[in-house]
Amino acid sequence: MNIPFLDNWRKKHDTARSPLVSVFDRDPEGAAELLAECELLRARAQEAGVALDDTPRSLAALDQLPPRWRDDPEELPWVGNDAGLYLGTVIVRTVPGAGWRLRPDGQPVVLLPSGREVNVVEAGLDWATTGIPELSQIYAESAEF
Repeated sequence: MNIPFLDNWRKKHDTARSPLVSVFDRDPEGAAELLAECELLRARAQEAGVALDDTPRSLAALDQLPPRWRDDPEELPWVGNDAGLYLGTVIVRTVPGAGWRLRPDGQPVVLLPSGREVNVVEAGLDWATTGIPELSQIYAESAEF
């Protein structure tokens, strides 16, 4: 059955655009600050005596932490997500021309000056799960442009 007003409604509401995208569009600096919070990762790092100061040096220190979060299947994905967002924060704050971008589905990625896109959340989850690739390695590859 063809119902024109229903087709129009579906076009408006069946998009994959996340509400986060419009928030990011309105206030990119505020959104970047929210992405930089990484509370769980910062707490675990502080417990281990590692200061997260948004520098590449802190990524190398994170790579050396004992991965105790792997023992907790509920904490693991949260630490991985935070690790990815922290990695992205360090890249955005230290690599000239790098910036946050949200995909239409709301997934935050870092866009490098070369045009390359780094899926930092995926990288953080891989790091939290296996330790590979190291966060400092991903940073080094991203900083080469």
